[in-house]
Amino acid sequence: MKLILLGPPGAGKGTQSVELAKSYSVPHISTGDILRESVKAGLPLGLKAKSFMDKGELVPDEVVIGIVAERLKNPDTKKGFILDGFPRTVKQAIGLDEALKAIKSGVDMVVYFQTSSAVAIERLTGRRVCKSCGFNYHVKNMPPKVANVCDKCGAQLYQRPDDNETTGLNRLKVYEEQTKPLVDYYTKQGILKKVSGDLGVRELFKVLAQIFAEAKLA
Repeated sequence: MKLILLGPPGAGKGTQSVELAKSYSVPHISTGDILRESVKAGLPLGLKAKSFMDKGELVPDEVVIGIVAERLKNPDTKKGFILDGFPRTVKQAIGLDEALKAIKSGVDMVVYFQTSSAVAIERLTGRRVCKSCGFNYHVKNMPPKVANVCDKCGAQLYQRPDDNETTGLNRLKVYEEQTKPLVDYYTKQGILKKVSGDLGVRELFKVLAQIFAEAKLA
């Protein structure tokens, strides 16, 4: 099961990735996480990424692709992987295809979460993140057992500065411009499946499980 999850901010990709990774025993690979891990470990590509991040600049495609490619070489990806938050552009998708081809791998399916702006904004503004372990919650859809306290590690939860309506609408606009062309890219490859990102967590998980079963990925 080698998957890419596509969709706008607030589509629920991260939540579904965590659930799918647990259910199908494959690693959930978030570009944000592996970038931070690469920087923390002092790896050459991580240090290169840090030089851009420290200046508040976007990390160049070739650096991000290199970091993802290195992560995909780890033994735990032999059974598959779930890529969340990458690729973001067609250029990155082409780079990913080349990197996977080099290690005699590929992508089985790309799932596109079609999500309305209203639902995406509601999710973004209600999101809360653990300061310690980074686990995501939602004040309405997935609240912690104790208000503002992480179930997993007991640390405080906070709202990211960019999880507001104004920034959220801008992020959706950027997504439409930069990332949505990936839908056409993967449709042409014949590996794209569309699902409703407006569905609740459990409903959407059932839909995904059915799709994977029909495609014999599970």
